Amino acid sequence: MIQLSLKEIAEITGGSIYHADPDTIVSGSVEFDSRKISNGGIFLCLPGARVDGHDFAQTAINAGAVAVLAARDVGVPAIVVQPQGKSDSTGYALEFDDEHGSGAAVLKALSALAHAVATRLDMQIVGITGSAGKTSTKDLAATVLTKAGEVIAPPGSFNNEIGHPYTVLRCSTSTDFLVAEMSARRIGNIAELAAIAPPTVGAVLNVGSAHLGEFGSREGIAQAKGELVEALPPQGTAILNLDNDLVAPMKSRTHAKVLYFSAEQPADIYATDIHLDEQSRAHFALHIGEDSRMVNLQVHGEHQVPNALAAAAIGHAVGIPIAQIAAALSEHTAASAHRMDVQTRPDGVVIIDDAYNANPESMRAGLKALGAMARSRGTTAWAVLGEMGEMGDNAEAEHAAIAEVLRAQEIEQLIVVDVSPATRAMVEAARAQGITTQVAKDCVAAAKLVQPHPGDCVLAKASNAQKLWEVAEALRAVDCEKRKNPTP
Repeated sequence: MIQLSLKEIAEITGGSIYHADPDTIVSGSVEFDSRKISNGGIFLCLPGARVDGHDFAQTAINAGAVAVLAARDVGVPAIVVQPQGKSDSTGYALEFDDEHGSGAAVLKALSALAHAVATRLDMQIVGITGSAGKTSTKDLAATVLTKAGEVIAPPGSFNNEIGHPYTVLRCSTSTDFLVAEMSARRIGNIAELAAIAPPTVGAVLNVGSAHLGEFGSREGIAQAKGELVEALPPQGTAILNLDNDLVAPMKSRTHAKVLYFSAEQPADIYATDIHLDEQSRAHFALHIGEDSRMVNLQVHGEHQVPNALAAAAIGHAVGIPIAQIAAALSEHTAASAHRMDVQTRPDGVVIIDDAYNANPESMRAGLKALGAMARSRGTTAWAVLGEMGEMGDNAEAEHAAIAEVLRAQEIEQLIVVDVSPATRAMVEAARAQGITTQVAKDCVAAAKLVQPHPGDCVLAKASNAQKLWEVAEALRAVDCEKRKNPTP
């Protein structure tokens, strides 16, 4: 973060200084985990469902923080912001009953501080949203933008009311680009995130079924996602997926310049000659205007092509030449954990950890990649799947529909973890399709049910809460030959 005095931070956040010299300079990072505090930093006393950050204020000071940002006097150097009582608009980042409004007060202060930093810095801000592919595209875009300057991008999926301002506060006077991933579970979320760090470039990747339970329809999701392009200034650039029926029309919702990208048809930025290697990595010709270059992706799955095109459009929007864009895309390797992380064991078994999250679109993409890898080897595909959350009334139908994907991709073995009414529908539909289907009570049991031969491919995928990366981690640690031939 840029250096600010406690007095300046108090003025920005509307807080009061307790037990501290107002001229004290905050020179370190802003953290909500007391274990990550460094000398000169500031600690956010966020209340949680199980622990309250206010209880760790002294620990943070002992670790080197010069002050904490709190909703009450905690007896240490602090900027204290006053709660305004229980609020219904604290946002989904606070997944507990914020009865007194202390969480909302600290979050409001955090957002105000992040906004002040974002608007003081001379940097370009890129916003990315969509139902699927946000994190992968964010990582690809960050790699492309490093060709033109210093980039700050969130680790993993820091895309809500905590993670977004936290990422903004990692920026400094040497930052040229901030890449901000933006998620939403209600109308207004993305508009609020965009207000914290006003973007000049905004990319909408797709509108699918993720969070259908919250929004009720794809049209409701589109309304939320389009808030990003509405936030762009007239001199900005909106990047839209021409292949998505609800994204392409968003041109009418912005005064900014519009660039379309497409993996299926000519557009401002598009791909031709797409083909996959045996690792399901895409190779294609990237076209920008009249120029073209070959791209050889190192990330896995054909669904990465539109993600790469969106990243290419972002690079083009800020003036990076196509040759550098293509080189960056070809150099990029997976940067965020549990997203199409493909590793091969010594015995040749391929483990695909795509377990960070799941919705119908990303599930189909992951299964398509799994099927392609197994077919290229002539081996068996194993799918270890769990629940796709937040599907609302469509949950059972969406899970049952996965059986058709399994059959189409010639996936022979299915293991379903932690069966719910929704996943039970998938089990029944898969068995009706003739797919060998087993049920496991948890990740440990699921890993034991996977009995691959050398060369087989195994995918672990579900919504984040299921933690199916534990299956992938267990399988990576197993010697296939020893499992098949245990010592008597």
